[in-house]
Amino acid sequence: MRLHPGESEAAGWRAVTVLDAVRRLRDASPGVTGRPRVIAIDGRGGAGKTTLAERLRQAVPGSAIVHTDDLAWNHAYFDWAAVLAENVLRPLHRGEAVDFRPDPWITHDRPGSITIPAGADFVWVEGTGVIREELAPWLDASVWMQGDLDEQERLLAVRDGDSPEQREHVANWLLEELPFLSREQPWARATMIVAGPPPIGHDPGTGLLVAPPTSPWAGPPAEGDGQGDAP
Repeated sequence: MRLHPGESEAAGWRAVTVLDAVRRLRDASPGVTGRPRVIAIDGRGGAGKTTLAERLRQAVPGSAIVHTDDLAWNHAYFDWAAVLAENVLRPLHRGEAVDFRPDPWITHDRPGSITIPAGADFVWVEGTGVIREELAPWLDASVWMQGDLDEQERLLAVRDGDSPEQREHVANWLLEELPFLSREQPWARATMIVAGPPPIGHDPGTGLLVAPPTSPWAGPPAEGDGQGDAP
């Protein structure tokens, strides 16, 4: 399996139901009251982050998803953490609803907004680069989707097409993704490792393949003022 430089291959894989995975993430963040649990889902483009987030949302009635691509849109591949923390995660930690239109949405007349109703039990924040030191104070638990980079790249091409424009977009993305992930090492911070995509022979409809974190994770720091579309 080809992994990111510095990433350890997970071991001890086992199949669990989606609800079992939710329980593990809840148990990893005890004592959260008066606000939703904020769970990050990270991995390379093509790993299946959006699909996993939707399966988790369906398993927890009233939960919601935030896509970091919506924050990166016409903004930056990775330089969106402060926007996410100030306009989405801070209100969630206060137990408030979110209704946020990023500046590029206004400038480019993109309709709608990033909305999360008050009273959600879980908020799943999915996107490459969301497990990072800068956002650690706001995250209650996290998932890293580990998979073969060549297979993820193939699935990405199937999903988004293999036009010259898309190849250029992916090449530009990788120029930022590789050093960013090498610096942040999200796989070492994650609460749970999920196979993404699952290997041949595993029926994703039956549940998830999960593994323990590749290094001990002490959980999020005490709550405080911590401070381009992805492929």
